[in-house]
Amino acid sequence: MTEVTMQHESLVRLGVFASVLVVMALAELAAPRRRPAIGRTTRWPGNLGIVVIDSLVVRLLFPVTAVGVAVLAEERGWGLFATLALPGWLAVLAAVVLLDLAIYLQHVLFHAVPALWRLHRMHHADLEFDTTTGIRFHPVEIALSMVLKLAVVAALGAPPLAVLLFEVVLNASSLFNHGNVRIPAALDRVLRWIVVTPDMHRVHHSVIPAETNSNFGFNLPWWDRLFGTYRAQPRAGHDAMTIGIEQFRDPRELRLDRMLLQPWRDDAGRYPIGRRDSETGPGDTI
Repeated sequence: MTEVTMQHESLVRLGVFASVLVVMALAELAAPRRRPAIGRTTRWPGNLGIVVIDSLVVRLLFPVTAVGVAVLAEERGWGLFATLALPGWLAVLAAVVLLDLAIYLQHVLFHAVPALWRLHRMHHADLEFDTTTGIRFHPVEIALSMVLKLAVVAALGAPPLAVLLFEVVLNASSLFNHGNVRIPAALDRVLRWIVVTPDMHRVHHSVIPAETNSNFGFNLPWWDRLFGTYRAQPRAGHDAMTIGIEQFRDPRELRLDRMLLQPWRDDAGRYPIGRRDSETGPGDTI
């Protein structure tokens, strides 16, 4: 299984990524949740261009992938799972859940530390919210995230198959939960107990800091409920809410060159993770 996993890792990841991206793009045309004020031709060149740069940065800086580290850990007996006599299926399931928890905590960290927020806020500076927002991350953030991911994989000794599954699901879920797609409210209420839905994650992209600092989950929605960072709905409603952050409201900031320079411009803004507005409303109920 390890050998097969390694041989087909790139093909599997690329195939799933491309398929989900196309499906989500078509779904957004067929059933959009919000009417975009800024078209794809303005936003997508920058968002898709950053993916190309991110891929090149990872390939140049990291000679081994997360799956490769998992294989090495398995061969040398590193990590938590090397000490646990778990059935293979349970080890894979537990590793996927723990990796998802690590991504949630990393996301919170990038909102809590000013220097990290400067990097991460490029993701939030998109003035619309669609599937390409889910792949819009600064290359320096991607590099730091990769370092953290490799460390977690090694510390856990996660099975290679679990790491591959997690990588595939993480990419697919990011495209899905950033989608500008309309899901019936009754179905959304059920789904968000199992996965992070677009309506749940859209709240996280609100310009209001208390809403930006909520709903950090990418795959599993349980962490936000468990750690008290869950917010059911935006106060203004999904149609009226403002997407983005305060600093970069000019559509010119959607250009690739300006996106890359955003971490080093302006101040860090109102980001503090502990900031919560005192007033509550219907959007704060489950």
